[in-house]
Amino acid sequence: MTKKDLADVVYNVHGGLSRKESAALIDAILSAIKDSLVDGDKVQVSRFGTFHVQHKNKRKGVNPLTGESIVIPAHKSVMFKPSSYLKDIVNS
Repeated sequence: MTKKDLADVVYNVHGGLSRKESAALIDAILSAIKDSLVDGDKVQVSRFGTFHVQHKNKRKGVNPLTGESIVIPAHKSVMFKPSSYLKDIVNS
């Protein structure tokens, strides 16, 4: 599913919005999620799951093409933990 598909769902469910307004709504939601994660906050969507930023320390790794030992620098990664409700729906 793409961002356009999400905007189409909003457009089809809500008859009062144009396609352009539906796309703007999806952009606003995703922007709010992104901004919260950049600020270091976690984003919890009820009955869906939680997004949070996890700090990863630098570590040693191996280049799979050459076998050469490399250092993977410290970085941040966005993690998602699904709610138990979402897990149950997916697994049923």
